Amino acid sequence: MSARRKKILFLIPAFVGGVGGAERVMTTLLRYIDHTRFECHLGLVHEGNAFRDEVPKEVAVHPLQVSRMRYSLPGIVKLVRKLKPQAILSTSPYLNVMVVLARPFLPRNTRVVIREATTPSAFLTKDTEHPRLWEFLYRRVYRMADRIVCLSDSMKQEFAQRFLLPREKLVQIYNPLDVEMVRRSARAASSPYQSTGPNLVAAGRLRKEKGFDLLVSAMALVLQKIPEARLTILGEGPDEMTLKAQVSKLGLDGRIDFLGFVQNPWIHVANADLFVLPSRAEGLPNSLLEALALGTPVAASDCVETMRELQAIEPSIVLFPVENAQAMADAIVATLSRQQDHGKGDARPLKEFDPQHVAEQYSQLF
Repeated sequence: MSARRKKILFLIPAFVGGVGGAERVMTTLLRYIDHTRFECHLGLVHEGNAFRDEVPKEVAVHPLQVSRMRYSLPGIVKLVRKLKPQAILSTSPYLNVMVVLARPFLPRNTRVVIREATTPSAFLTKDTEHPRLWEFLYRRVYRMADRIVCLSDSMKQEFAQRFLLPREKLVQIYNPLDVEMVRRSARAASSPYQSTGPNLVAAGRLRKEKGFDLLVSAMALVLQKIPEARLTILGEGPDEMTLKAQVSKLGLDGRIDFLGFVQNPWIHVANADLFVLPSRAEGLPNSLLEALALGTPVAASDCVETMRELQAIEPSIVLFPVENAQAMADAIVATLSRQQDHGKGDARPLKEFDPQHVAEQYSQLF
């Protein structure tokens, strides 16, 4: 049986200690892909152990052990030549470029599939200092991949219309969401909140594009109308000290808690009164989907067209204008007030994100 299985190499930047949306997607795929059909390997560009225990035992893990993404090309080539996989699946813009650039040095029949984790227009305007370079890379380098996985219809249209990528190479696949695992994990302990609240929760990598500075500013406005409100932020990142300084400057110490990386964030999300997504840029936010699966109301930034696509699937999502702390505060207050009158909603089935269905969609690309 082993000889007939296709060998697939999954490549991710690292198991970092943030919330790790891309990492959770890849580990979920590795759990649900049919291992009788595929021999799966996982390559890590950087060190990290945050999600290691979620990788199935039958998946071999290969650390490349390089300090920067720009130095990963030789390691990728060496690993691919050693494993000789039939296909490679990579994620994140930087790693995708490295994999495609490595293609001339790989065995001729190696299939290259790249997954775009961030909406390109948002990435160009919010998350890179070199937008012209990335405009070129999207147009010229991405087209050398065999398939480009887009997380939403709007992302797929953008690649085709703005970057003129061949439509036959573009495929829309939603992120997998292991609803049963999320709900089971949420029931593993009682509520972690000490106050009666209302308790707000947000989760993500503490970087500018995730908008936590805007959320801190909005929280100062929320407290003027709901003095009992508390905010818990889950995740790590380079802006942690800056955000904590902002909290102190606004006199919000004791009202906003930073918990860092949490192995089981779903206990916090399930027991919160509201999940807030303040991002300046997103691809397809797993944390938002997880909140819906747990029945926690969601208020989110209307930062990319994908958010309206998600709202069409689940109308209960409350959207507010991007980079607008006052609008965010107003949305939070209105949602909490409505919840006080009507209670929390029901957990959503979210069938579009079923992990077995999504894993089979990826399987068709290999």
